[in-house]
Amino acid sequence: MNSSQVEAYLRRIGAEHPQEPTGRALRELQVRHLRTVPFENLSIHLGEEIVLEEERLLDKVVGRGRGGFCYELNGAFGTLLAALGYEVELLAARGYADEGRLGIPYDHLALRVRTVEGETWLADVGFGAHSHHPLSYAEREEQVDPAGVFRVVAAGPDAAGVSGGGSAGSGDLDVVRDGSPQYRLETRPRVLGDFAAGVWWHSTSPLSHFTRSLVCSRVTEDGGRITLSGRELKTTAGDGARATWELETDEEVLTAYRERFGIELDRVPTVRNRNRNRSRNPDS
Repeated sequence: MNSSQVEAYLRRIGAEHPQEPTGRALRELQVRHLRTVPFENLSIHLGEEIVLEEERLLDKVVGRGRGGFCYELNGAFGTLLAALGYEVELLAARGYADEGRLGIPYDHLALRVRTVEGETWLADVGFGAHSHHPLSYAEREEQVDPAGVFRVVAAGPDAAGVSGGGSAGSGDLDVVRDGSPQYRLETRPRVLGDFAAGVWWHSTSPLSHFTRSLVCSRVTEDGGRITLSGRELKTTAGDGARATWELETDEEVLTAYRERFGIELDRVPTVRNRNRNRSRNPDS
């Protein structure tokens, strides 16, 4: 990633170039990323290829002003952080589904980030509704965040008072939000190409929540969230107040993508697989 690409990325998220790769700067970068780069799965329903290569990810997020899902968002964000001097490792995770079941291997990509102060953080801009701030990787007590109370705990049966939902590898961690497990994190570093099978499955399987529904969502300035799911536009304010609108025409949908998320589309995406319309809810 060259200097012009770094500056273009920082402009994309409205951030200043940090003087040093500190924890404070990381927190600011993550918040700004969540507010400006939406979590979205539109490529799946528009028939666009998703390629896990740094240049392709940067072109989509920075050049085309789009968002993406975890592999794309954390893949691009990790590239930016490394260029800014952070030590970045890609970690594989498996999301928790109903009844404590774990998702497929390489279900999710998260980032382990080390700063110039020697601190280690879990950064994640690609899990829908999740922590606004990086989580301390080593802290095992509660971590209060605008999105809830989080814990990073050793994985296993009844970890953090919940069912483990599957066998835990050596050193695996559970990320828990408000007492509910979000994903199980492996601690072995991976490379971007390792997640290709996860991208393929989530983009093609009729069992994937991403092929069954449309979502485009981002954090708002007041700490709330705005989400467009198909034709339903939903806002949740920082104080918890909610509002929902049903968009009736294609033009209203395209305008919402453009004005609310900065995404220019020439046609309205439609769900590929309508058989089981259930998704990971960014507003949950």
